[in-house]
Amino acid sequence: MAEGLQKRLQGELEKFQAVQKDIQKAISARQQLDAQLNENTLVKEELDRVEGGANVYKLIGPVLVKQELTEARSNVQKRIDYINGELKRYDGTIKDLEKKQESHRETLAKLQHQFQQAQVKAAAKA
Repeated sequence: MAEGLQKRLQGELEKFQAVQKDIQKAISARQQLDAQLNENTLVKEELDRVEGGANVYKLIGPVLVKQELTEARSNVQKRIDYINGELKRYDGTIKDLEKKQESHRETLAKLQHQFQQAQVKAAAKA
């Protein structure tokens, strides 16, 4: 009985650790998105300060390409909207993973308790 409990405990621990890794990956990706959002927000603020007739250039590889101001503003706003959507998606993913992690944590605690009880019973018989 104790061996079966130990195997279940080990399996549950592996699931718990896998969920922890997934949470870390999601948090890391979310942090990258946060950095991109901040960068794009700064670009938007700079573009909002530019006057109508000014030249705006976009860096494409090693080349600066002239771009219309309205097009540049529109592209930056679209990127900001996309990043905000991705942030919301990652927030939901992280929340779901945390619920999953808590469920595994509870199961682990129950299995540990059962395993300890089995060990105490085995020790009492010996």
